[in-house]
Amino acid sequence: MKAVLIRRHGGYEALEVVETPPPVAGPGEVLVRVKAAGMNHLDTWVRRGMPGVALPLPMIPGSDAAGVIAEVGPGVGGLARGDRVFVSPGFSCGRCVACLSGEDPLCKDYGILGEHRNGTDAELIALPAGGVIPLPEGLSFEEGAAFPLVFLTAWHMLVARARVRVGEEVLVHAAGSGVGTAAVQIAKLHGARVLATVGSEDKAVKVRALGADEVINYRKADFQEEARRLTGKRGVDVVVDSVGQETWDGSLRSLAKGGRLVTCGATSGYEGRTDIRHVFFKGLSILGSTMGSRAELLRIARLMGERRLRPVIDRVLPLDRVAEGHRAMAERSLVGKIVLTP
Repeated sequence: MKAVLIRRHGGYEALEVVETPPPVAGPGEVLVRVKAAGMNHLDTWVRRGMPGVALPLPMIPGSDAAGVIAEVGPGVGGLARGDRVFVSPGFSCGRCVACLSGEDPLCKDYGILGEHRNGTDAELIALPAGGVIPLPEGLSFEEGAAFPLVFLTAWHMLVARARVRVGEEVLVHAAGSGVGTAAVQIAKLHGARVLATVGSEDKAVKVRALGADEVINYRKADFQEEARRLTGKRGVDVVVDSVGQETWDGSLRSLAKGGRLVTCGATSGYEGRTDIRHVFFKGLSILGSTMGSRAELLRIARLMGERRLRPVIDRVLPLDRVAEGHRAMAERSLVGKIVLTP
């Protein structure tokens, strides 16, 4: 089969499109013929390498996919060849207290496809049967590959961690990113007023179309000053931040008393300056968040099927042009997700 392979960390040249022996469905597994695979910023970190993190190379990257079941392994019930499915990007033991409490990411064995084991950028993938979910009627394979990781991440940030409420004001950084486009929609779904930051007027138009009430071009204005101006100097209740170092201090200073900063990443750097006095005086909460539970993913899939949430696809590329997708993410020249078709 054809697959993307990373043998060693590096630049775009580290992305090889190779022919490799196809996997087989073992006991309790299914073999999925991939029709579409979604790209995420995680793919670029796997390619470049992450300081202090040893990844099991060589690695097939990719965390999202949708396709059809090609083979059902021994002991699998309730699934059949030809079923349309999408892939759960995270996996855990399913037996520990964390998993049984709906806190899958806190499982000591939690991992993400394309980071901790071979991922989805391939024509075929073998997965535990519990790792595939029926693709809602009416969703294309491309749409099914575009929502799982980013919507699960944004949902867990806003709903499980920040506990967003009707009438609150939410500031979403990098609103044109995959997580950002998801966060805008999820915050609006829960009755919040959304302020969004973007880096271009083109992105501003697209983010407004997703439901953002106010859009701040951070290249032209200070987002902290704008957030305070747009909230009558009160500040926002929640900040959704995946940027990290560049936005950290401003994000904290944009919060109202009792506000919550929830973070899922640090694309601009890991070191964030924090004035601790500001945190305790205003009663702020700093919340970390990684991925989410399979139960949350099932809820998101239902809302996708009802079209109350919508995946945002910037472009669809053939698998052979995976490096072009990595370049577009590095240049921030997209809104939403890039999807690959094998």
